Amino acid sequence: MISIFTGILGILLVLGLGFLLSNDRKNINYRAIIVMIVLQILITLFMFKTTLGLKIVETISNLVATVLNYGYDGIDFILGGLVPEGVSVFFINVLMLIIFTSALLSILTHIKVLPLAIKYVGGTLAKITGLSKVVTFNSVNSIFFGQSESILAIKSHLEKMNENKLFIITTSAMASVSAGIMGAYMTMIPSEYVLVAMILNALSALILATLIAPIKPDEDELINIKAVSETKSVFEAISNGALDGGKVALIVAAMLVAYIALMSLLNGIFSGVFGMDLTTMLGYVFAPVAWVMGIPASEIVTAGSIMGTKLATNEFVAMLQFQPLIPDLTAKTVAVISTFLVSFANFSSIGIITGSIQAINGEKASIVAGFGLKLLLAATLASVLSATMVGLFT
Repeated sequence: MISIFTGILGILLVLGLGFLLSNDRKNINYRAIIVMIVLQILITLFMFKTTLGLKIVETISNLVATVLNYGYDGIDFILGGLVPEGVSVFFINVLMLIIFTSALLSILTHIKVLPLAIKYVGGTLAKITGLSKVVTFNSVNSIFFGQSESILAIKSHLEKMNENKLFIITTSAMASVSAGIMGAYMTMIPSEYVLVAMILNALSALILATLIAPIKPDEDELINIKAVSETKSVFEAISNGALDGGKVALIVAAMLVAYIALMSLLNGIFSGVFGMDLTTMLGYVFAPVAWVMGIPASEIVTAGSIMGTKLATNEFVAMLQFQPLIPDLTAKTVAVISTFLVSFANFSSIGIITGSIQAINGEKASIVAGFGLKLLLAATLASVLSATMVGLFT
């Protein structure tokens, strides 16, 4: 019961901080925020507290696992025999799956299954909240596509965007993840929390971003789903998806080598100079945040360490740190931290998002660079909101 009250306090604190950071409090769309919070509560309740919801989550998780197993057929054909049976090599068993899932995502995009779903779900969200169609489309689009790809889908709208609308669409991009790497996450943390985080983060990003940077909807906004995919055939879609997935796998691998090695170096330096490694220090810094998210007091330093690592490096590094700890942590801590980790909110994402917009519009990119740290704070608060919401019902 205490953890529930703490979680409610945490949600109120997150919303309160968003209000304090707002640059136009008079024009905050409170109706939209209330509607989206209610939606989050209903979604989380349905997924974790109803028999039907639990069955749906289990079915989707099993379906994803089954589909991923087919991906291993391709991996085994190329790399079979390199890894002894029963041994797991991260690059082969986890990152190589990104190539397969990226190709699947590209096919669904080419045949317009995903674009149409995104357009109509985003349009429905715009109607019930009163928010801009472009920002709700972008928010739903960010559930499936990466930071760069989700922004490219609305590139025709960038020129007319004011600073507040730019803030909202970039917050959605940073607070999300790509469905192309969803399978990789599911091999490291419980799949049900990956699924719920992808949905809740879309709403959390809109809640925090529209609190901080309120906007009014434009009447003449039109969404063109042709901009989402320019492939001419299914075979081109497969090829592009596979190549894009391969690039992502290599980029993630390179970043993990650099970040994990640097973190080890810093841990060694901090241990020698301060008698405490950097990871432990981050645990104490983020422990209060972990506490207001509803995590038991006995585990807040451990949880804070993982949260700090994710912010300083990326979600993969944090998941690798978190994975061996899962059997020894309480169910609530596993639920909250797993949900928190499923987002791109970290320092390196500021550069990725700014670079993506730079390729389209240099003037808008300089604006985004100017509020980069505020953007990271908003996206991190969105992750905290999603994780705290899940913690209330686990």
